[in-house]
Amino acid sequence: MAQAGRGAWHLERKHRVAVASYRHPPRNLMTFADMSELEDLVREVAADRSVTMLIIASDLPGYFVAHGDLEDLLRLGRGEPFAGDAGSWPRTLALLESMPQVVVAAVGGQAWGGGMEMTLACTMRVAGPGAHFALCEVGLGLIPGGGGTQRLPRIIGPGRAAEMVLSTRAVDAEEALRIGLVQAVLPDAPLLDAVLDWVAPIAARPPDVLRAAKEALLGATRLPLDEGLALEASLVGPLLASEQAVALQEAAIARYAVTAPEQTVSF
Repeated sequence: MAQAGRGAWHLERKHRVAVASYRHPPRNLMTFADMSELEDLVREVAADRSVTMLIIASDLPGYFVAHGDLEDLLRLGRGEPFAGDAGSWPRTLALLESMPQVVVAAVGGQAWGGGMEMTLACTMRVAGPGAHFALCEVGLGLIPGGGGTQRLPRIIGPGRAAEMVLSTRAVDAEEALRIGLVQAVLPDAPLLDAVLDWVAPIAARPPDVLRAAKEALLGATRLPLDEGLALEASLVGPLLASEQAVALQEAAIARYAVTAPEQTVSF
């Protein structure tokens, strides 16, 4: 397993999966400098075609990213100097959303404000039992500024999103699963191991197919239906003729031939 440490972030690679873990005691408050560091790391992973999935995780128990560092926000609002680049927030979240790799947020604790907004930019979100999510900005005299007002309604619907934004109420792991904010609640002993097991069947899929599927799914959130269908057709066409797809489909046909009709054939 290749490893690289860089400030508050630590990157590991295991087979096709990269894991970026964040540690900034005592509460994992995301500074502009930390986000700038993450931007560099994500660009590195995005350019690595041997990696099919990226997991964003925390190495500090009780926290994912508590929220953005309020001292940095105060300096920005006052026009005072600060470390890092404030523009790295929207750039990094846009990259998580659009990079070729499937991105999974592994949330084992507090993910509020900018921390929750980071999870919304990921392809999927997985929670531990102690996870909780909130967009707390209205209580601080702000509104979510890292995509929360735009991505959250697309994930859980406009009414639920409005209630979360306006009330600033925290949502626990079970409610997050119920409303579709997360895709699974997994054991947290330790959470990262459970997430790696959960993503393993996905990571084993052909890399070019995963990239095409993610691009098509992203188009569904950005494009009118007719343009999204055209994008899907443009992506599936080349796959149909690939040796890989032909071999997989022939193997599936062979399994059908030896399986009783009332049984399910696994792909």
